[in-house]
Amino acid sequence: MSTTMIIAIPLAEGRLAMHFGHCREFALIEVNRETKEIVAERREQPPAHQPGVLPNWLKQEGADLILAGGMGMRAQNLFAEHGIEVMVGMPAETPDHLVKSYLEGNLQPGDNICDH
Repeated sequence: MSTTMIIAIPLAEGRLAMHFGHCREFALIEVNRETKEIVAERREQPPAHQPGVLPNWLKQEGADLILAGGMGMRAQNLFAEHGIEVMVGMPAETPDHLVKSYLEGNLQPGDNICDH
């Protein structure tokens, strides 16, 4: 297993977007699993929203994990098929805050606000 991973976070106004499929920007944060440190961070615009586009795009971007507010089960299953783990019910916090909480083992998912 690689010591680094990429965490993808959909953004709206610099914080986690509550509606995954409608965000206009993603934070892609590379972290070191062993040292629990952020190695690199970049922001990318996703392709136009269509079913099945985001799993392919995020896989090409190297994403291993998505932190999301809400996401339907069908979308979660598509990401799983691409080998990307999904955690839903995340709060609308900054990417740095979410990633640091995740690395420290303190990130507690809430309710999945998406029902489709």
